[in-house]
Amino acid sequence: MSTHSRAPARGVGSAARLVALAADVLALIIAVWIVMYLLDANRSNEVVQWFHDAATWLAGWSYDLFSFGREWIQVVVGYGLAAVVYLLVGHGLANWLARR
Repeated sequence: MSTHSRAPARGVGSAARLVALAADVLALIIAVWIVMYLLDANRSNEVVQWFHDAATWLAGWSYDLFSFGREWIQVVVGYGLAAVVYLLVGHGLANWLARR
């Protein structure tokens, strides 16, 4: 088999790895915010504010799907759901790309 015929397969593998990495990074941003929230990080700190803003934007679609009486549960479930979906969809797409 020539190297030319293997080039597309490597490209697909690279795309699959890139999709999985993107899903991991998105989920990590959300997870870091959840931990910062639970540890009562200083919200006036620029780094904490960046993670809060990024996680809020990423989880905007899932945060209010369910209502809980305690705010910490709302944060863990609302943001956590988004992180899990990003991981499942991202890695599912990456596996699909890798099999092509």
